[in-house]
Amino acid sequence: MRAPRDQITEPTVSDADPSAPARRPGLAGGQAPVIAVVAAGGALGAVARYGASLLWPTAAGAFPWTTLTVNATGCAVIGAFMVVITEVWAAHRLVRPFFGTGVLGGFTTFSTYCVDIQQLVQSGHARTGLAYLAATLLAALAAVWLAAAATRRLIAWRRTR
Repeated sequence: MRAPRDQITEPTVSDADPSAPARRPGLAGGQAPVIAVVAAGGALGAVARYGASLLWPTAAGAFPWTTLTVNATGCAVIGAFMVVITEVWAAHRLVRPFFGTGVLGGFTTFSTYCVDIQQLVQSGHARTGLAYLAATLLAALAAVWLAAAATRRLIAWRRTR
């Protein structure tokens, strides 16, 4: 049973004017600042990751400890960061996209993780590649969970003091 026409508050398909142009918010007031801070943060994170790869290079066929460490560290930081900005600190609307998506997204490198696995397998080090695949997954999940839990405990402890 349909509601009487005067009680319908939502527009229906038949109410839409197909000749009317679609209205979208402009970039200047909407997404442009977010895109800018994600790009800036991503550049910083990528430079930090590249610096780590220069400081601790991985030999061909060797276990990629640097990439695993970078990814696990980035996951730990995002675990703590998300707890702080969602449960403790009312951050500016651009902090999360800058640091969480930009810096940490640029710092962690799951694309390099995939390429590392592919190169290990293709060079005859399939066991190392499989170990790396599992170790990175477990380390990343454990790092984000442990960091979030530790941050929550620290916050609770500080509030009771």
